[in-house]
Amino acid sequence: MVPALFLAHGSPLLAIQDNEYARFLTQLGSQYKPKAIIIFTAHWEKETLTVSYMDQSYDTIYDFYGFPEEMYNIKYPAKGSTAVADQVIARFAAHNIPVQKDTTRGLDHGSWVLLRRMYPDANIPVVQISIHPFLSPEEQFKIGQALQGLGQEDIMIIGSGVTVHNLRIIKWEQTTPEPWAVEFDDWLLEKFNAGDQEALFHYDQLAPHARLAVPRPEHFVPLFIAAGSGDPSTAPQVIHRSYELGTLSYLSLAF
Repeated sequence: MVPALFLAHGSPLLAIQDNEYARFLTQLGSQYKPKAIIIFTAHWEKETLTVSYMDQSYDTIYDFYGFPEEMYNIKYPAKGSTAVADQVIARFAAHNIPVQKDTTRGLDHGSWVLLRRMYPDANIPVVQISIHPFLSPEEQFKIGQALQGLGQEDIMIIGSGVTVHNLRIIKWEQTTPEPWAVEFDDWLLEKFNAGDQEALFHYDQLAPHARLAVPRPEHFVPLFIAAGSGDPSTAPQVIHRSYELGTLSYLSLAF
């Protein structure tokens, strides 16, 4: 059995950095050995939920600019799995969630940077899924709920995003987090610990500094998907918390 995870993917430089969070991801990968991984990435937006559908190795997508040359030489040739994708598609259909297939798209950095740290041998099949950032949090949660129980089959579900993600106000030289970023994450954890879904679904109105932390929801909604897909009898667990550049949160949770 493996948990559902919300993991911060942060800067693409995580692929080559040696820092606290990179070491955490390596340790996390050694802790769990799933038979397949389903990953919802903030960097693939579609109005209709779209599931990667292939058995061959993925291309590695470099969806970033101005980074060191070595970043563009990294390959993460994980294979897909149409068998696992069929399971996912059937579950969405059973919950009346519209879904379509994609047979060509590679892994974007929201997927491969995390997975390369966790499973550097690229030997675990991956099914990548898009997000629709403008569905309500409750609808995102229901997408996750459609996949509940897959962790008991050793299929790991990952929501790849960031809780506090405002690139316009990052502090390049700052090594301590901005208080407002910490307050926003504290509020989230308080509501998760209390099981207060209603407050979480209305975070944009109730959470302190919500507009600063989440100026656009694409990096935030994977949190609700991961939460919905987890074991409802298990309390959410903070598995990592740190900050970079003042405002970039690496808060990660297991559900």
